[in-house]
Amino acid sequence: MVSWKEALLHVAVDAENHYDKLKAKLANRLGRDPIMIQPYLGYGTSNRLYLKGRVLENKGVSPATDNDTLWKNLHNMYLRFASDEIAQARVNAAFEDQQITTVADAEGYFDVEINLQTPIKPTQHWVDVHLDLVDYPGQRESAGAQASGAVLVPPPDAQFGVISDIDDTVLQSDVIHVLRMARNVFLENSHTRLPFAGVAAFYRALQAGGNPIFYLSSSPWNLYDLLVDFFDLRRIPLGPLMLTDLGLTPTQMISPSHKLHKQAWITRLMETYTALPFILLGDSSQKDPEIYLDAALKNPGRILAIYIRDASGDRRDRAVRKLIEQAQAEKIDMLFVKDTAEAARHALAHHYIAPESLDEIDQECDEDHRDPLPLEKLLSADEDSV
Repeated sequence: MVSWKEALLHVAVDAENHYDKLKAKLANRLGRDPIMIQPYLGYGTSNRLYLKGRVLENKGVSPATDNDTLWKNLHNMYLRFASDEIAQARVNAAFEDQQITTVADAEGYFDVEINLQTPIKPTQHWVDVHLDLVDYPGQRESAGAQASGAVLVPPPDAQFGVISDIDDTVLQSDVIHVLRMARNVFLENSHTRLPFAGVAAFYRALQAGGNPIFYLSSSPWNLYDLLVDFFDLRRIPLGPLMLTDLGLTPTQMISPSHKLHKQAWITRLMETYTALPFILLGDSSQKDPEIYLDAALKNPGRILAIYIRDASGDRRDRAVRKLIEQAQAEKIDMLFVKDTAEAARHALAHHYIAPESLDEIDQECDEDHRDPLPLEKLLSADEDSV
C-alpha cells in the first residue's frame, strides 16, 4: 500500500514537472538568457571516463572578490539557486576519436560514460572531454554552447586515494549552528570563506605523487562554482566533487539522504579503483564517523586511516568515541582529532605524507588561524551600498 507521504511526493513531482514544462514553453516563446554547458570535474581510469554536467541558462553570476559587499554575495547566491535548466537537451561528448551523445534529465543534468578503445597513457592525470550542445526541445536558434570537462585519471603508481568531506572538514561551515551556517553560505563568497587551519598543505602532502582526492558533500550542485573557486584560491588540491541535486523526485523530497549519498559514492569509488586503498577524512558534526566506519567494515583492508575532526564539541563526543572503540576492536585505524596538525603527525608516522611536508603544514596552521568577520561588521561595511 502506498503511504500518504509517497502519494504526496508523487503529486508534488507531477505539479513541479507541469510547472517546468509551462515555464520552458514560455521561455522558448519569449527568449532565453544565453545557454551554457557547466561540466563538473569527472573521474576515470585508463579504460573508462565518467563526467557529469548541466545545461542551463547563464544567469551571469559575477566573479567573487575580496571587497564584495554582503548584498552582492546575496544576489549572486540568489542567481545560483534561481537556475533555469534546459530539460532534455542533447549533448555530444568527444574524447580523441570517440564520441557519445547523452540526454539531460528534467533538471538539465547529464551523465557521460566513455569506454575507451585505447587506454590512456600513464602520464596523463587529467584529460579533457569536449562537450557540444546538439539541440533542446523548443529550440529557436542554433544551440552553439560548448565546454571542456576535465576528468581525473589517477596514475598507475598512486599509493592510495583520499575521500574527504567538505563542510566542517575543509571549509568552515558551522553545520550544527543553523544561523552561522546560513550566514556562511549566503553572505560570504569564495574569497571570504575560510578553510580549516593547515588543510591546504595537508591535502597537498597527501596528494603528492598523484594520489587522487575525491570530495563528497551534501551541498547542492548550485554551489559548485563557489567551491571550485574557493579550492583554487586556497591552494587546496582539486578533485572530483560529488554534490547533490536539490529538488523533488519520486524518491526524494527537496534533498537526498546525507548518509545514502555518501555511502553510494564511497562504494562507487572503491569499485572503480579496486587496486587503491583509501584514507577517509570527515568531521563529527553529522554522520561521517558512522558512514566511514561502515565503509571500513564492508571493505576489510581497504581503509588505511579515518580522520574525524572534532566539530561538534561535547554534543557528539561520547557517540564518536564509542565508534572509535568499535573500530579499534576491528583493527581499523580511526582517529578523533582536534586539528589538522594532529592528523598530519599520524599520517607522517605511517608514511602517508613526506617528512618535509610537516613544516609547511605547521606554518599554514599558524597563518590560517583567523576568525570570520562578525555579522555586524559585514552589515555596517555594506551600509553605503544599500
